[in-house]
Amino acid sequence: MTTTTITQHAPGTFSWPELATTDPVAAKRFYADLLGWEIDDHDMGVHGTYTVFRAGGRDVSACTTLMDALRAAGVPPHWLAYVTVDDADAAVARADAAGGRVVQPAFEVMELGRMAVLADPSGATFSVWQARKHIGAGVLGEPGSLGWTQLNAAEPERVKPFYTQLFGWTFRDDPMPWGGTYTTWLRADATPAGGMMPMPPGTNAPSHWLSYFVARDVDAAHAKAVALGAKTYVPPTDLPGGGRFAVLADPQGATFGLTTAMA
Repeated sequence: MTTTTITQHAPGTFSWPELATTDPVAAKRFYADLLGWEIDDHDMGVHGTYTVFRAGGRDVSACTTLMDALRAAGVPPHWLAYVTVDDADAAVARADAAGGRVVQPAFEVMELGRMAVLADPSGATFSVWQARKHIGAGVLGEPGSLGWTQLNAAEPERVKPFYTQLFGWTFRDDPMPWGGTYTTWLRADATPAGGMMPMPPGTNAPSHWLSYFVARDVDAAHAKAVALGAKTYVPPTDLPGGGRFAVLADPQGATFGLTTAMA
């Protein structure tokens, strides 16, 4: 069994998924039961509790309460994807110049790092993370950890220049078996950073980044998630080249995916 612990993420890597939810207690129970996550609660005083989820003693993700202002604005529970950068302030400037929107300017997160919240030209929201004492996830691609991050975009061609300017990503387009094009984002070293596909027809959701977590058996994990109160958006489905994936919403409504480990 692989037990490698990551100590540093290359720039352009999706390094931290964070759940903002209306019911953290129920969400913690759901994900702990589903993915076997350990719960490490941190008292943040007036800011409430920040929960770090761990797998095998390594950080994999986090959970926090959806802020009242966001809830009042109609923002639903969601997983927020963080991308590692060398300089959060410089990333904000590049995003602004490339046609993105600065949702929250760069700010310090205690001694842990510096972050900002951004939106691409299609409206998909994500964060950038300049690591200091906290690098993000200590494991990726293993069961119970983040396995893939995908942009479901209303206008895929519109956002390609944005992400290439922001993160220095290049991309590869491949035909999907069911039609359309799947885009794989590539870091500077040609390592896949994530993916993008057109928003499925008839979908009312805005453009968004979707976090997929690795399951040893996607069908079994999907069945367990449904038994725990999740809603199915995409049932277990074959991936081109092998493997399976599924897309669900947790009992509070946050969308996430399950996938087999990426090669």
